[in-house]
Amino acid sequence: MSGDRLTALDESFLYLEDDSSHMHVAAVMLFEGSPPPYEEFLEGIEARLHLVPRYRQKLAWVPYRQGRPRWVDDPRLNLAYHVRATALPEPGSEQQLRVLAGRVFSQQLDRDKPLWEMWLVEGVEGGRFAVLSKTHHALVDGVSGIDIVSVMFDSAREPVAPPDPGRRWLPRPLPSRSQLLTEALVERLTVPAEAVAAATSLIRRPLAMAASARDALVGVGAMAWAGANPAPPTPYNQPIGPHRRFSWVRASLADVKGIKNELGGTVNDVLLSVVAGALGRHLRRRGVDTDGLELKAMIPVSVRSDEARGALGNQVAAMMATLPVRCEDPVTRLDVIREEMRHLKEGGQAVGAQMLTELSGFAPTTIMSQAARLVSRQRVFNLVVTNVPGPQYPLYLMGREMEDIFPMVPLAPNQGLGVAIMSYNGRVNFGLNADYDVVPDLEDLADDFGASLRDLADDAGVEVELERAPSSETV
Repeated sequence: MSGDRLTALDESFLYLEDDSSHMHVAAVMLFEGSPPPYEEFLEGIEARLHLVPRYRQKLAWVPYRQGRPRWVDDPRLNLAYHVRATALPEPGSEQQLRVLAGRVFSQQLDRDKPLWEMWLVEGVEGGRFAVLSKTHHALVDGVSGIDIVSVMFDSAREPVAPPDPGRRWLPRPLPSRSQLLTEALVERLTVPAEAVAAATSLIRRPLAMAASARDALVGVGAMAWAGANPAPPTPYNQPIGPHRRFSWVRASLADVKGIKNELGGTVNDVLLSVVAGALGRHLRRRGVDTDGLELKAMIPVSVRSDEARGALGNQVAAMMATLPVRCEDPVTRLDVIREEMRHLKEGGQAVGAQMLTELSGFAPTTIMSQAARLVSRQRVFNLVVTNVPGPQYPLYLMGREMEDIFPMVPLAPNQGLGVAIMSYNGRVNFGLNADYDVVPDLEDLADDFGASLRDLADDAGVEVELERAPSSETV
């Protein structure tokens, strides 16, 4: 049963969640053409459900918190509950779609059911339709979320029938409370033994173990130093409510690479510079003095190996990076970020974060729950900025090409803004998630992202392609 048990990191997303902080990752996907009929869409999802077994499972909680929850088959799975349909009123603008997405993403997933939803949205202007996807962070991280998209959709316009599982799915019987408790207690005895066995194998390679331990200790020290310095107060770091605004900005991946080639650094450095420039513009317009101001961003880093691609659950570490919103000059800002990211990589923060995450697996679940809540209420960082590479080829839903995907990262307590970035088929899109009241001018901030990218491109001598519907449309 240990293969079905949540990891300590997966579990932490359950404890971070409350009535205001919803720990689901999400996306808005835009498709060409008219939507498939709802029943056909439902049947198509059902035909592929065996490719994502977690979508048929729900959480089972261990009595007295003597172990982490585990996934069990849901014998009352009702696919129509998870796959829903709606439509935009005319004219079906992208602004109306953003408002709908904010409302859908404001609703917490029901923990008594499998932790995912899909919404088929008809009537998007331009003869298009959309799919809104929500999945709890306890089930996926960004990379495995992209893996799910890849298996649920086709890589060719002609639909390809998924491999037949060979038999009708029959849920396994639900475990009793006593069974859940017994399994957890047995695993508590056996898992440390497995850890000792793994350590024994490392002892046979003392040089490798010493190098690994040295890197891990340096990384833990870097993480501790980063966490010891609280993030500065900003308008984004206020108590949040349950309601959300969601917006997006499109850009061309070729344009971003062109800026990188002219000014140096990496694609990620350029994207972080765009984020810092946009936040600086936004804060100054709201009357904040940004002279000397540097925000702290928590940047998730995938530690998923190639062999683990396709596996669900979270395999991420984190780095704490500064965003120099004080720098109004785009090139100077990029230079500062490039040097900062180089220093962080050499300092091993991601290694330290991964080690701390792994060690947390040995902590009792009651301690983990309190630790997760305590950390979330400290202002260790101002916002999350996540960058997930998506497939660089088109995906199709029943013969309709997916034109865009806009990602959403959840908000933790006192985190009123989150930025998710995803590349797909030659584009790189920014998804902006915000508390409804903390960032009431989110559409203006989205415009700032476009302006920040354009400023950087002008200094690099690159012409950028930006597509952004007017933010003044009435809804």
